[in-house]
Amino acid sequence: MTTDVRMIEPGQIEAPAGQFRFLFLPGRDLFARRAARFRFLANGHSLGDYLFFLALLADAQQEALNRFPTISLPDPEEEALCREHGMPLLGCRSLRRNPAWREGLTTILQRMGEANLPVAAQETVASLMHADETEVEEMADRILAGDMDGISPRQLPFVAAALQVYWAQMVSALGDGVCGRLEQGGLCPVCGSHPVAGIVRTGGKEQGLRYLCCSLCASQWHMVRIKCSSCESTHGINHYSLEGSNGAVKAESCDDCNSYLKLLYLEKDREMEALADDLATLPLDMLMDQEGKVRRGPNLLFHPGRV
Repeated sequence: MTTDVRMIEPGQIEAPAGQFRFLFLPGRDLFARRAARFRFLANGHSLGDYLFFLALLADAQQEALNRFPTISLPDPEEEALCREHGMPLLGCRSLRRNPAWREGLTTILQRMGEANLPVAAQETVASLMHADETEVEEMADRILAGDMDGISPRQLPFVAAALQVYWAQMVSALGDGVCGRLEQGGLCPVCGSHPVAGIVRTGGKEQGLRYLCCSLCASQWHMVRIKCSSCESTHGINHYSLEGSNGAVKAESCDDCNSYLKLLYLEKDREMEALADDLATLPLDMLMDQEGKVRRGPNLLFHPGRV
């Protein structure tokens, strides 16, 4: 592992606010793009079989999104209230879920049931197909609350994938200007979830700017660099990368709160996708764990107990 430390005030490296976009919402081809990235990363990777399984899961997510029924969204009064009080419009803990999200889960399970999966995965798909609605809803509640204890690592990816589809469906109907900044800059302004990773963009007015990518809805929002996305400290920020890597993915850690979050540098690889490339760099998580650092945001398709 290599480490570098920089002490730069945020204002020194970023354009004045208002000269660049604050928020990027994912397109309706989100999961198709993610599946393609998983397949690319699986080629010759030590975790190739696992990444290919996730490519199949992303394919199933795209089908579920394409077939998702139209659902109601917060009205203009709710939008105005959320903006006024700095609350996420589609709050993952406060929003009452439409039962249609379970229809998305059924579509995902049916699609995965048709794939040539290992026996253990086939058994998991079958068990979820026959699971009680209350049990599934309770799992969803725990996932959205960040409480993975008691959730089967085998069931987690399927239920979390359905939740991602549900929020992607809602997000796709929003306009970029609907959601404003939250008081806590490290949380998604759309749904209030933690980021899965940060992305340092390249090109245009956003050149060199950091955007955090939501672990749930995949929205990307701006947060200044060299600032902890957890406690917002600007001191004791360190960057770690794997020996022999090209530096496209680094872990940014904070001494003040002892957390870390990965950063993806698009200037090194424009095709990187936050969730996929995060899972393809699990060895970096293992090394950060050895350093005693705590991961800031979850990857909802991977049980934290496995790192």
